[in-house]
Amino acid sequence: MDFLRSENGRRIGLILGVAVSIAIMAVIWLWSQKPDYRVLFSNFSDKDGGAIVAALEQMNVPYKFSDGGTAILVPSDQVNDLRLKLAAQDLPKGGNVGFEVMENQKLGTSQFLEQVNYQRALEGELASTIESISAVQAARVHLALPKASVFIRDQQKPTASVLINLQPGRALDPAQVTAIVHLLASSVPSLTPDNVTIVDQNGDLLSGDSKPNQDGLDPAQLKYIQTLQQEIASRIEAIISPIVGTNNVHATVTADVDFSHNEQAAETYKPNPTPDTSSVRSRQTDETTDMGTTASGIPGALSNQPPAPATAPINAPPTTAPVAGAPGTTPPTPPAPSPAPVIPSHKSADIRYELSKTLRYTQEAIGGIRRLSVAVVVNDKSVVDKKGKAHQVPLSATEKAQINDLTKEAMGFDASRGDTLNVVNSAFVTTEEPLPPAIPWWKQPGTIEMAKTAGRYLLALIGLLIVYRKLLKPLLEKLNRPSEARESAERRDHRHIHEPGEDSTVELSAEAEAQAAAEHAYLNELENVRQMARDNPKIVANVVKTWINGNE
Repeated sequence: MDFLRSENGRRIGLILGVAVSIAIMAVIWLWSQKPDYRVLFSNFSDKDGGAIVAALEQMNVPYKFSDGGTAILVPSDQVNDLRLKLAAQDLPKGGNVGFEVMENQKLGTSQFLEQVNYQRALEGELASTIESISAVQAARVHLALPKASVFIRDQQKPTASVLINLQPGRALDPAQVTAIVHLLASSVPSLTPDNVTIVDQNGDLLSGDSKPNQDGLDPAQLKYIQTLQQEIASRIEAIISPIVGTNNVHATVTADVDFSHNEQAAETYKPNPTPDTSSVRSRQTDETTDMGTTASGIPGALSNQPPAPATAPINAPPTTAPVAGAPGTTPPTPPAPSPAPVIPSHKSADIRYELSKTLRYTQEAIGGIRRLSVAVVVNDKSVVDKKGKAHQVPLSATEKAQINDLTKEAMGFDASRGDTLNVVNSAFVTTEEPLPPAIPWWKQPGTIEMAKTAGRYLLALIGLLIVYRKLLKPLLEKLNRPSEARESAERRDHRHIHEPGEDSTVELSAEAEAQAAAEHAYLNELENVRQMARDNPKIVANVVKTWINGNE
């Protein structure tokens, strides 16, 4: 206690106090400079979490866990850099197990365990493949692979079910769902697309959109109708907007689409043409000629007998030959030449002409438009009068006719198809939608973050000021007080202070003189003791020894 009351003890205590004060100020400043932590990875498996922590410790990066332990937090200024570095190390790998599970097969593994590992590896590989799609955050695949049977009637088809966790704010269109279905069907033997079921994290069935409903409505057909109507309406608005202005025309289209599949085959025959205009397909001529007497009749014995001998008539008159040149006689006429024997013949001709016919095969396209109904509403045009005020004026008949013609061209109007068009000019009722309430500046995220940073620095500054005013400043004053006391004593040695060039004398008060005298006397005694300690240290040692032993 006497050492602490001595001048050296007080000085050491003051130095220690100053050091503690400076340390406290340094701690407060470091606290104000504490980095802000952000999420590096969340919802990871235990294996991936251990690998990530080991990589962070190897890189000497500070980290901490969230309250639930589901996320790893790192300084915000290093998040992007660390993600890229860990991605280069293939971290996190995810919870899916692929075919690498087959690398650690043990000797003596049963066939059942091998089948389970194979199915597990196949499910993991398919899940990893599906997760490579940008809209998919995580996926889980379940395969039902029936046991092979030697009987065809007992064979069963495999089935697959997929649970997909989508990215926030993302969705899968029907084309992507169909792609996932065919991906699974192509990866598993004997798996058909009809046996694949896909469900999202909300429990909505995604794969059912590609199949027709029980009422016969096909979602693809409904989407085609909707797309067709929107396309025609957009064409109409795009061609009329430059005339009446943007947001001054609205069009609605109703399309009657034929999705029936029709095929027709027709064969038509025309009336018989004349022979000179028709084409001869084939011609056949047949001619038969008799070259002599041939046996005729019914073949038999009589037809084969020779002819009977010729006989002359009994009472036939004699015939005398006339004498040539005798009177009363006429010269004999020469016998007429016998006609040539007629040879019997038969001719026949068979001529065939080509038939005139037409074959027609018609197949109508699916999705043809049966009928279009279009309704167009056009706002009144804005006109500025002489006073510079704008007011609405209905369209003229010429302008309405132009809009009507342009609309017909844009929609592909066909009167024979039964299309209808109705163009109406009317003033639009402007209803101002209420704007969403503005977020107060003190609730905006940027303001809150700035306030947190400013509050941290302000608290650090207040803490530094408090430590300086309450601890550091008094200690520094105590360290400087002995030198100030000696200086004041030296100044007070002179009772009077004479100003040069002045005859007046400044005198101190009695109380000030007494205090100065007491301090001067104390300092003199202190100086005498110090001088004695320097000159006779043995005497001072005996005095200190006497104090310790308690003797006077």
